[in-house]
Amino acid sequence: MEKIYSTKKNACEIPKAGPETIKFLLDYSRALRITKHRQFSFDLILN
Repeated sequence: MEKIYSTKKNACEIPKAGPETIKFLLDYSRALRITKHRQFSFDLILN
């Protein structure tokens, strides 16, 4: 029993993003525009 609980395990692994994924997310965030008018909010994606 002692051996089971004495070892430390890495609980989570950090996923790695490639350059294509980062470029896609940056382009998407640049194209996204949120316009508010009174109580309404409009999400626009400008292509």
